[in-house]
Amino acid sequence: MKRFLILIFISVFIGSNLVNAQILDPVKWQFYVKAIDNEHVELKLKATLDDTWHLYGQHSEPAGGIPITFDFKKSSNYKKIGIVLEWPKPHKEYDDIMYANVQYFEKVVTFTQKIKIISDKDFVLTGFLDGQVCTTEGQCIPIHKEFEFNIKGFVANDKTPDTANATDVEDTTVATVTDTTKTDVVVTEADSAIVQTSNSSEPEIESAFDKNQSMWGLFIFAFIAGLAAILTPCVFPMIPMTVSFFMHGGDDDKKNKGKLKALFFGASIIVIYTIIGTLVSVTLGPEFANALSTHWLPNILFFLVFMVFAFSFFGMFEIVLPNWMVAKSEKQVDKGGLFAPFFMALSLVIVSFSCTGPLVGAILVESAGGSFLLPIVGMLGFALAFALPFTIFAFFPQLLNKMPQSGGWLNSVKVILGFVELALGLKFLSIVDLTYHWGLLDREIYLALWIVIFTLMGLYLLGKLKFSHDSDMPFLKVPRMMMAILTFTFVIYLIPGMFGAPLNGLSGYLPPMSTHDFDMHKVVRNSTGNFEETGCEEPKYGDIHELPHGIEGYFDYEQALRCAKELNKPVFVDFTGYACVNCRKMEDKVWADPSVLKKLKNDFVVVSLYVDDKTKLPEEDWVKSEYDGRMKKTLGGKYSDFQITRFGMNAQPAYIILNPDGEVLVKKPFFYDPDARRFETYLKSGIDAFKKDKK
Repeated sequence: MKRFLILIFISVFIGSNLVNAQILDPVKWQFYVKAIDNEHVELKLKATLDDTWHLYGQHSEPAGGIPITFDFKKSSNYKKIGIVLEWPKPHKEYDDIMYANVQYFEKVVTFTQKIKIISDKDFVLTGFLDGQVCTTEGQCIPIHKEFEFNIKGFVANDKTPDTANATDVEDTTVATVTDTTKTDVVVTEADSAIVQTSNSSEPEIESAFDKNQSMWGLFIFAFIAGLAAILTPCVFPMIPMTVSFFMHGGDDDKKNKGKLKALFFGASIIVIYTIIGTLVSVTLGPEFANALSTHWLPNILFFLVFMVFAFSFFGMFEIVLPNWMVAKSEKQVDKGGLFAPFFMALSLVIVSFSCTGPLVGAILVESAGGSFLLPIVGMLGFALAFALPFTIFAFFPQLLNKMPQSGGWLNSVKVILGFVELALGLKFLSIVDLTYHWGLLDREIYLALWIVIFTLMGLYLLGKLKFSHDSDMPFLKVPRMMMAILTFTFVIYLIPGMFGAPLNGLSGYLPPMSTHDFDMHKVVRNSTGNFEETGCEEPKYGDIHELPHGIEGYFDYEQALRCAKELNKPVFVDFTGYACVNCRKMEDKVWADPSVLKKLKNDFVVVSLYVDDKTKLPEEDWVKSEYDGRMKKTLGGKYSDFQITRFGMNAQPAYIILNPDGEVLVKKPFFYDPDARRFETYLKSGIDAFKKDKK
């Protein structure tokens, strides 16, 4: 294999005279099986990366780098259990160029898919993985790897084959595993696979994200939601009534018993909400995370739930649980003893549902995309905050005298929560819109809705907007004025986003910049003209791609050559990708330089070839690779193969300057380098070489 790669490299080197081009293979794959019991196994896909390279994880935002995905061919021979897990935990950081939260791995990472064996016969489990690896210096390579797991020796619903007296390796192999690309072959015998089950040094894989950070973040969010729930009109007036129930009686003995019951009351609230979180974990489980993040049905459902609760907060209707539930709970209070505080807690949870339901729902939605423990942690945080005032006032009843009186301000809190629910609910609709390319909720539409929502919220705080159930507000109080100031400040912060400002602080909630149609920077740019004026044809794929900074160019190699001949200009070839972070850095920091931009616009025909574009090609445009022998059926596959076979390299960004006949003008290609002056020098060398070539 190594000799074969060397021969390819030498031939490409001689043919193209590219000094620094090379086929990079920075990640080595091993595939093997780990036996769990008589009918369950783990398929392990281990990646070993070269120094300075990193691989994007499954849950990295696509805008920041292509997340790795796994496709296991469906078969009646087995059943997948759960999702693909990652170990060790990925590194996490925010990319300020791509405006995305990225997750990536370095050195070694193992992906694990658990399956249940259904067939009694040996079978081959096939599939492929796709992703992207990048260097710290800026080179990126899309990866596509096919794999096979030859599952042998398992008997469904029976014990694992006895290998103690095995003499023939072929007969005793639980699973032979081969990589169909033939770059790595790993064979794991039955005895070694079984030993790994009990003695493996590899830690158990639990989750694909940093659980500690996720749990603490959710706990804090839930705790704040619990405090907000206290200020709703369903809960706040019940504090003095509930506390007085525990504090009746004058002697110290009765007061101490009352405090004990108050503690039990608070603990009961915590237990009830925690049970709710546990039920969500059991019924949904971690497999729900994938559906939550990609499938349209749960996201549309959550969007509708948030809208319904928001309209309820606005007073359109009231959401209440059946009366029989309330009556049955209150009836149990009369039994006395510890039953009384428990069923009082249950009654409080039921009666306050119309106010707490949206907050509890928001917490469960946030937690459903994580591990088994997250819903439990979320409900625990909410319940702790929710139970806190009842317990404190029961111990210190004198504080009741300092509580603000119930009134219209409680309803105002409810309405404000309705505005927040309305804004947050759009996130779920946005997820569906992005995943299925509906184009209904682009970035500027999303921002426009948020601007309107929070402007109305600010007007409501100032008393300029009133709902039917609101009390009269003869004058503006200082707290409402301060909240109005903060709200309108947030609105002003959002407005530049309508014209292309990145709004980094909201990156997790807004659609990516790639969906933004109206960008003021595009409006004020000076362009060299359109293709009709130059006599060149309109670019193919111009409806899905766009060159930055108003550059007119192509996305099809043959078209670019034809235009270059028509205009008698050199061709600037840009090998790029949707999720190539460093490609965007070059475009934003280097291409935007006035001198560089002027040369790209005036002196070259620019063609950007996207190596990760999934656009399907018509059958007549399919290309059979001379490198791996496979048929390339997508636009990205075609140009990824073209970069390898024609120029002997596979990293992005990569820039090459050609003459109109497709011959290389500058022997040394240009890779990622954020120095605009060096890039300008490279362009000048291409222009000089083109002039010399014409003579």
